[in-house]
Amino acid sequence: MSKISRFFKGGGSAASKGRGGPSPQEALARLRETEEMLSKKQEYLETRIERELAIARQHGTKNKRAALQALKRKKRYEKQLSQIDGTLSTIEFQREALENSHTNTEVLKNMGYAAQAMKKVHENMDLNKIDDLMQDITEQQDVAQEISDAISNRAAFGDEFDEDELMAELEELEQEELNKGMRDVRLPSVPSTSLPSRPGKLLACHFMFLMLKACSSTRKRAEDEDEMKKLAAWAS
Repeated sequence: MSKISRFFKGGGSAASKGRGGPSPQEALARLRETEEMLSKKQEYLETRIERELAIARQHGTKNKRAALQALKRKKRYEKQLSQIDGTLSTIEFQREALENSHTNTEVLKNMGYAAQAMKKVHENMDLNKIDDLMQDITEQQDVAQEISDAISNRAAFGDEFDEDELMAELEELEQEELNKGMRDVRLPSVPSTSLPSRPGKLLACHFMFLMLKACSSTRKRAEDEDEMKKLAAWAS
């Protein structure tokens, strides 16, 4: 009995029969064995067809009977080869369908395992407790935001004082400083000796020195005034 006959007649193992049918792995292995066997059969038939063609060419019209017999055998081999091609196509389709079914079965099995694991994880979870927890988290986030806002706001120190009164006092201080600066400025005394009709270089330099000194005092007062304004702006 050939391998293909044993396959279609249920020539499986005793273990497979005891389980009520072969496993997908066993069936796939049998289908691959059958494909391999038919492929070898194809190669054999193709070789015989080439041989019969060579015989027919060899005899030709010299020995028509032998040539015709070779062509008849070639036709039978070609018919068998065509049948094997169809059988291989059917087996290939069946094998692919079985592989897909086995894959789907494994996928569903693993998805079932995952569903059971998720169910086990969620067994100890109470939705009410989760809602309470999320509410507590939200409340604490609000409290944290309020604290951050309170810390980031500028402290209003010194707001109990009247700003107008402080500005008036500051203006008085500036006026006092200005008056004091004016008192400190001393004009150069008039020389007792008579000036020459044409002053020399020494007199011109002395005059420039006095003018620069007066300008320096005026600039210093302006800088002091700027500093007092900056101090008042910072205090407000």
